[in-house]
Amino acid sequence: MMLLRKIFFKMVRVNNTVLFTASALLILFSSILIVVVEKDTFPTLFDGFWWVMTTVTTVGYGDYFPVTVAGRSIAILLYVIGIGLIGIVIGKIIDGLAIFRKKRLEGDIVYKESGHFVIIGWSQKAHFAVKEMMETNKQCNIVIIDQLKEAPILTENIHYIKGEASDEDTLEKANISQARAVLIFADERLGNEQMTDGKTLLIASSIETVAPNVHTIAEIMEEKHVKNFKHAQIDEFIVSNETISSLAVRSAFRKGVSGIYGQLLKRSVGEDLYYIPKKGNWRTYRDAFQSLLDDGATLIADRNDLTINRKLDEPIPDDAELYAVCDKPTYEKILSKGE
Repeated sequence: MMLLRKIFFKMVRVNNTVLFTASALLILFSSILIVVVEKDTFPTLFDGFWWVMTTVTTVGYGDYFPVTVAGRSIAILLYVIGIGLIGIVIGKIIDGLAIFRKKRLEGDIVYKESGHFVIIGWSQKAHFAVKEMMETNKQCNIVIIDQLKEAPILTENIHYIKGEASDEDTLEKANISQARAVLIFADERLGNEQMTDGKTLLIASSIETVAPNVHTIAEIMEEKHVKNFKHAQIDEFIVSNETISSLAVRSAFRKGVSGIYGQLLKRSVGEDLYYIPKKGNWRTYRDAFQSLLDDGATLIADRNDLTINRKLDEPIPDDAELYAVCDKPTYEKILSKGE
């Protein structure tokens, strides 16, 4: 008994590749051998494989069993070695899954996919951003970077990496160079707007070093700090304090205006702003405007140009990015019509 225990303890310490290979070879060899030894009892290789698997997993249905001395000797070998070996393999698999889950929960992973979104800095705003992104596209992959002890959200499509976002190693773990876009949320825990925007600038500079071409959106507390980001390739800024203040003032002067902004900003409520691919038969903005109007949508912008209604007869450039306001069913109808 002590000998068997020593053997099993040594098997546990064996390299996983060697252990899995040995298990596969044992199962294959035993399946072939039992068919050769007892052809009448096990007429096909699959019958032999079935019996071996039910034996080493201790299920033992009893529908097949060896009747000769040679066959039973093979069974004894599987009882002594096979069951222990397969048990260790199953244990290794379970341990591996547990370790993988623990690493995911603690943010100790390396993300290797591409086309994902990276969110830097966890906060209530980041939480709303994740919710909005999943409502927009349930299949999108999101990587959150922060220094929390455990992942704030963890699903099949949402991943967490623990680390300092200004550290290049952390950014590389998130495969940021292959990301679709990066969202940097201001760390309001610092309590000082200058320090908060300073940290955002440090993160943006690190992103510029690792992934200069990735589309980056940064939240800043004060617009006057934008000039400090000139050397960093920030594609878009969201001025947090001034945006909220401006909306509050507009609502004060004209009741209900916040509802308009709310519909445009929230994918799940009312009308929304959608990107409309340019169709081949649209030559001028008027063509696009009238076509979308017939479908129940209103063309309002080309990229950030909101003067569409004053240049309807101008040709649409090849690199145009058209945006229209409509509800989701109308948008899906427009897309279904294609060219």
